[in-house]
Amino acid sequence: MKKIVKKGLLAEMGFTKGGGTINWFPGHMAAATRAIRDRLKVSDLVIEVRDARIPLSSANEDLQPMLAGKRRVIALNKKDLANPNIMQKWIRYFDSCKQDCLSINAHSKGSVQKLLALVEFKLKELISREPTLLVMVVGVPNVGKSALINSIHQIASSRFPVQRKMKRATVGPLPGVTRDIAGFKIAHKPSIYVLDTPGVLVPSIPDIETGLKLALAGSVKDSVVGEERIAQYLLAVLNTRGTPFHWKHLDDRRMEGILVESDEKHEYNLKDLLPKRKPLDRSGVRYIEDLVTEVQRALFVPLTDFNGSLENETDLEILIEQQFEALQKALRIPHKASEARTMVSKKFLTLFRTGRLGPFILDDVPDVSDSVS
Repeated sequence: MKKIVKKGLLAEMGFTKGGGTINWFPGHMAAATRAIRDRLKVSDLVIEVRDARIPLSSANEDLQPMLAGKRRVIALNKKDLANPNIMQKWIRYFDSCKQDCLSINAHSKGSVQKLLALVEFKLKELISREPTLLVMVVGVPNVGKSALINSIHQIASSRFPVQRKMKRATVGPLPGVTRDIAGFKIAHKPSIYVLDTPGVLVPSIPDIETGLKLALAGSVKDSVVGEERIAQYLLAVLNTRGTPFHWKHLDDRRMEGILVESDEKHEYNLKDLLPKRKPLDRSGVRYIEDLVTEVQRALFVPLTDFNGSLENETDLEILIEQQFEALQKALRIPHKASEARTMVSKKFLTLFRTGRLGPFILDDVPDVSDSVS
């Protein structure tokens, strides 16, 4: 097996330095930040939603000082896309920091019910003496806050049918889609209100690798960073971790859980991977299965034949370029297409974001001595 790259090299690579700092802070989010700070002061508990694939990178650094002083539950959402073995290490890390943390799937009723049970337990000492309690849901864009709110609302509506006609929070695939802070009642005696807030990302991200992780997870719009740059970073991560070596026996298995009947919901559509006019029926599913296998082979073969050093930036960039060419063939994109590299990047990122390349956690678990923020 190839020698794995030394930690920190990815942050020094040319594709991470080329575009400078990532700045994604729409005007409406500045006002939302002020509103969130005001509501935090009167909130009894905060559910901080983070992306399970980036448990630290998806934290909002500006809000951490205020959140640290509140009753808080960190909900690591999209656990179906995260490596379950590494996730257990993250849960233990947060536990060692005396921070309540739960991995969830915001689209799963059972998963959200476990979160609500923890929230009610945390509020138990207040429930007996406060007539009204306020729970706030916060997080950076596209971590699943609105999906969580909708699931909580469905559960609350089943408990209190009179609320069924209440408006649900808006859910969308793009970062920052929920602009206004909205709230609704989820419990009675005492009254418990849940407020949905727009995700607030720090105005500037000085750590480029953190910015790229956020972009890869979808918390920063692709158009801001550039699909090709994000795809290059993903390839660098896969190569330096040796991930393609795990795909050696490609013909011995088929991808599971890809059927259209699946209960899992993702912001990125698998139909984007199909030829035009081809439906996502069983033949379409087989098409994507074959596509995934070809993509894995496109990464595995160049890495196997690679004679350079993964610790050398130039060698790694050459390998990534070779894999880009192999991916174009695997994804069946015409060689002379004017937007070929962008098309390759978009389809490759869709495979990653829908979990077809496997479950990943991009952040490294800190030492126990490190802080939670």
